[in-house]
Amino acid sequence: MYKLYIVNGNIAMSKVCPLTGKKVLYGNYVSHANNKTRRRFMPNLQNVSFSSEILGTQLRIRLSTNALRSVEKNGGIDAYLLKAPANTLSAKFQKIKKLLEQKASA
Repeated sequence: MYKLYIVNGNIAMSKVCPLTGKKVLYGNYVSHANNKTRRRFMPNLQNVSFSSEILGTQLRIRLSTNALRSVEKNGGIDAYLLKAPANTLSAKFQKIKKLLEQKASA
């Protein structure tokens, strides 16, 4: 599951893509006078649902647009997870990958 944080009394989800590992990057705003103030580069996370043909269910995921393009290029979430190395995936997707491998081999 996603990590939940309490920010200013509100619950916020972590800004990390579970497939690609993209997360918040930090940098500087630089003014014309060369003043530098810190800023955050947020990953472009989107709520997406995929239908898994092997599992026969819908998977609702919060992915970066980069990961979304990779999943579409590989032919869907099932094909992407079967090709992806397990150590690059989050714990949730490692479990889903294991289930897919079991169902695909049976």
